[in-house]
Amino acid sequence: MSAVKSLFYRRLHSIIMVTVLFICTGNAARSQMAEGLLKNMNSSLSVLSAGTKPEGLSQKAIIAMEKVGIDISNHQSKNISDIDWKKADYVITLCSSANETCVSMPWPEKCTKHHWPIEDPVNQGDYDFAREEIRNRLLLFTREENISSKSK
Repeated sequence: MSAVKSLFYRRLHSIIMVTVLFICTGNAARSQMAEGLLKNMNSSLSVLSAGTKPEGLSQKAIIAMEKVGIDISNHQSKNISDIDWKKADYVITLCSSANETCVSMPWPEKCTKHHWPIEDPVNQGDYDFAREEIRNRLLLFTREENISSKSK
């Protein structure tokens, strides 16, 4: 593909893609699982996750997701400052600490913010429970917001 066509398709993609950003403190478990779940539910979305203080991907999160057939082992923890968060159409915080940080950020007017206070998982059962809680919230979210690849 020529450079001009490639640039055209990237620009078109950025215009019509809906971007959903998940944020938690460590970007180790909840936001990573949310990213993996939503990507699996709707591949036409641009789905990102980040943390306010990234700590690396949790092995227990990888296992929890493998149990439902989703591989997130290639995910990397990212800092919110390392991604283009101003392009988000939706931002969903998954812990109180991240929500407190994000409240004061200069989000664009088009960005819709949600807070889902999901308990920080400790043992494998907690991770599985958090995954299911996130999945249930995502099902409601995509239905209520009528999320799909659409013009912004």
